[in-house]
Amino acid sequence: MSSTARALLAVLLATASLASAKDTVRIAFIGPLTGGVSANGLGGRNSAELAVKLRNADAKAKYSYELMALDDECKPNVGVQVATKAAADKNVIAAVAHYCSTVAMGTVDVYHRFGLPVVIWGAVLPDITYANDFKEIHRVNGTMINQNETAAKFMVAQKYKRWAIIHDTTDYGKGHNRYFSEYLQKNGGQILGTFGVTADQQDFSAELTRIKELKPEVIYFGGITPLGVRIRSQMDKFGVKAVFQGTSGIISDAFVEGLGPLAEGVVAFREGAPAEKLPGGKYFIEQYAKAAYSDPPEAYGPFAFAAANLVMDAVEKVGPDRKKVRNELNRTHDYDSVVGKISFDDHRQNAVPLITKFVVQGGKWLVWEDSEYASGKRPLVR
Repeated sequence: MSSTARALLAVLLATASLASAKDTVRIAFIGPLTGGVSANGLGGRNSAELAVKLRNADAKAKYSYELMALDDECKPNVGVQVATKAAADKNVIAAVAHYCSTVAMGTVDVYHRFGLPVVIWGAVLPDITYANDFKEIHRVNGTMINQNETAAKFMVAQKYKRWAIIHDTTDYGKGHNRYFSEYLQKNGGQILGTFGVTADQQDFSAELTRIKELKPEVIYFGGITPLGVRIRSQMDKFGVKAVFQGTSGIISDAFVEGLGPLAEGVVAFREGAPAEKLPGGKYFIEQYAKAAYSDPPEAYGPFAFAAANLVMDAVEKVGPDRKKVRNELNRTHDYDSVVGKISFDDHRQNAVPLITKFVVQGGKWLVWEDSEYASGKRPLVR
């Protein structure tokens, strides 16, 4: 072996030795990895995992990171179980947690009791951050309040006047109904009827028969993908002709795939910009593609990526100590991320002022302004 080769080998061995000498820090990811909204959970997990892989490839990182992925199934009771498992594990320094609001609401007390700092990456119910003053709970995505204010103003501006509302009877669905109804009436819209349905309900013949009699121009749906797919499908069966308007809970590839052509013209609203229009969106999309995941990142993948990086940056700065990491996260202000600047208010809620309008066109979700519906080439079904 030449002297040059021996020198190179020595450098590589030294680098490997240094890398192996790094302490390993465990971070939990919690989301729905199975069930009706698993597409969103898998996209979030992959995105958080991508952040960890990129950090571990960075020679400047002080620590090596390990992601422990846990499935909350979008069920509150399961969520409490896995949240307790993560929080009770002293090797877990922080968590990137929850797409489903009902699960997050059931687990925040667990994180508080165990002192585990958590960054919410997808759940939108305001009470997750605002109902308690738990210093451990942070959220990088926005809430349903601004989402529904924008939704009401936009749809009224499209000259719609009459709505029927269908919402699931979880805290998530009731929250969407509350805020949308409030803002719709403030902006001059009329609610003809409001119908609460259970998240596992299969038959909507009674509700849709009554709605058909009311003749709304728009059906507002407050719920998540599986329920939305069933309701939109049965609207066609019962001959209910109205625009189907949803929330961020249906913005997923799975919603479009589940409905096929019936998804065309569905509108929905979500806080933040789509990945390709985010400040670091190009970088995120390129790195996600390189990782060759079999599932797309979905709507909230960039938020999970940002949450994981926020946690790791805190660990890099203060070390793998839960209380110190919590305090560092609490001080977050103008933090650069792929979803833009992150600044927490006094309840550790990030301000996400931009609400993006989406519509399904040609089998995929498009930003409203980029669609033929916005230009008038295609009319929404009335």
